[in-house]
Order: sequence, then structure tokens, then C-alpha cells
Amino acid sequence: MAKLLYLWYQTYKMCNKMEYMKFGNSGLKVSKFCLGTWHLPPSKERDSYGVYKVDEEESKKTIVKAIDLGVNFFDTANVYHGVMQGPDVFHVGNAERILGEAIKGYDRESLVLATKVRGKMAEHANGEGLSRKHIMWQVRESLKRLNTDYIDIYLMHRPDPDTPIEETMETFHDLVRQGKIHYIGESYFDPTDIPYLVKIAKDLHVPFIAMQEPYNFLERDIEKDKFILAKTYGLGIMAYIPLAQGVLTGKYLNTTPEMSRATYVPEISNRYFTKENFEVLREFHEIAKELGVTDTQLALAWIFKIQEINQITIVPIIGVTKINQLEENIESLNVKISNDTYKKLDEISKRVKVNWEIKYNKIIKRFE
Repeated sequence: MAKLLYLWYQTYKMCNKMEYMKFGNSGLKVSKFCLGTWHLPPSKERDSYGVYKVDEEESKKTIVKAIDLGVNFFDTANVYHGVMQGPDVFHVGNAERILGEAIKGYDRESLVLATKVRGKMAEHANGEGLSRKHIMWQVRESLKRLNTDYIDIYLMHRPDPDTPIEETMETFHDLVRQGKIHYIGESYFDPTDIPYLVKIAKDLHVPFIAMQEPYNFLERDIEKDKFILAKTYGLGIMAYIPLAQGVLTGKYLNTTPEMSRATYVPEISNRYFTKENFEVLREFHEIAKELGVTDTQLALAWIFKIQEINQITIVPIIGVTKINQLEENIESLNVKISNDTYKKLDEISKRVKVNWEIKYNKIIKRFE
């Protein structure tokens, strides 16, 4: 009994290290970090399709450790495999299933689960999109894979050019009334469409609270428009790739480590590996050394500084392949960036050249 109490107390102390905050203007409280499942710990084995398998045991240990450290917020999507960058229909659903198995036995009400719908889940005519038929099918499937009765935040993964947004939002209205989802959000929608989404959600009494967008020290495009939208409408930002898929950890400064993401995701080198960026990354590394922190911790602390300056909710969605990476990420909560350091970082970030441009699709309105 004494040992059990001791273990409980140690877990309690670790959980108390985590900070929680309101998500946007909603009453939902989330940890300052969200653990993502887009890239889970990979296995060195490949399946019959030649795709790396997920190390499921290590993935579940990582999720459990995150909960022990006080993380209550988890992000996934119906299309996620867990290792593949863009899964095909033979690999979809895997990440949701692994997350669902990992959280078995935990108090569901203590966790906040976010997942997404829109991507291609089957080859047939209604196998993808934001139609009522597809959403109703996929919400059932996601609930099964996640081993839960409801989803906290259900996000539209991308716009669907074939479906009027009113049909999508009316479907979400029904799912909210049924208790299958609590809140909704968007990912990668055109900024000019957000006011209409907010309006129709308000008219239908659907709590629209989240924008999931790419955001990190190297990619700051959303500061131009989505920051303003977040502040205007009280939306929280779920910032994915906060470490630029590992580029901001410093591990690529001298070499490409074996089994690192860049070895099996060509997009990383194509997108980030430029002469200008490596110069910026070396300066970034030197600033981290001066502060006595890792590059990872500086990159995440920078996001929290941005949140403080702009007075909006930004939750980094961290993706880790080892437990020590998770612990390192969470330690960034103790890193404070001074205004002078922020100005120095802001100046060097202006020299970044990322070979990628955000290209949003517009939503289709029924009455246009």
C-alpha cells in the first residue's frame, strides 16, 4: 500500500508540473502541450507494402508517459498511419486505433481528444470529403478506433470543393446534439472563409473553437491573418509541426541521423534544407547554447513567447518518437525568453527561405 501511495504521489507531482489553460474563448481547459500522432515511434520493420510499421509498444508507452506528465490533450486524424506522411487507404485509421488502445483504463473525462475528417478512407465514391454521408460514417469509425463515446474536438481536415459548407455544418450540428462531438474546428481553410464558418456555426449553435495550422520558428505565415482571426473570434490555434518536423531540434545541422524522419520523408529536405536555413539554424543553436537550453526547448519556448505577445491561445502539437524527447519538450515550459532574445530571434527568422507556400482552397457555399 505504501509503495502504491508513493507511486501515486510521484505521478501527482509530475502532473502538477504541467500548466493548463482555456482553449480560446471556450470553457475547455487543455494542457499547454498537445501530443500528436501524425508521426509515432517507427519500427525498423516494413510491411508488405514496403512501408515502415509503427512501433506500437513504444507508441503506447509514450502516450501513457505523456498522461503521467500531465498532458491531457491528444491530436490524431482518421487518415493517420503513424509513420507515413500521406497514408493510402490501406494504412488509414492506424494512429486512432493505437491512441484508443493506449488510453484504455484512463478516466476519459480527464482527457481531451481531437481527431479529423475529410481525407480519403476508401476508394468508393463517398470514400472521402465533408458530405453528410461521409462524416456520419467516419465519426462512427473514429469512435470505434478511439474506444470512446465522443470526440472533444472534431476538425475539418481540409475544405471539400464538392460539398457546400452548410451541409457539413448542419451535420456537425446533429452530431453535437447527439453528444458524439463537443466542439469543432478547421485545418487549412482559407482565412477569408473563417468569418463565414464562425457565423454559420453560431447560427446553428455549434461551438466552433479551433484552427489547426502549421506554425514554427521557420514558418510564420499564419501570423499575417490567422492570428487576427484567433483574436477576433476567440479561436484557439493548434500549432502542428512546431519543431518543423524535427529540423528545429538541431539534429540535422551536421548529418542526417539513421531512422530520423528526413530519411523516409523527402518533403523535409525539399522544404527546409536550404543554405539560408542552415545559417539561421546555426545562429538559433548558438542562442540556445547561450541560454543553456536545447534547440528544441528554445523553439517551443519561442511559441509560448509569441502567445504571450499576441494574447492568443497557441498549443504546440508535439510529435515524439522517444520518451526522452517528450520529457525534453515539456521542460521547455521552464524556459523564459527575454524581450531582447525575442528581438534577436525575430531578426534572424526574417532570413528563412522555406520551399513551400500555403495554398488554401476556398469553401463552397450552398447559396452562391
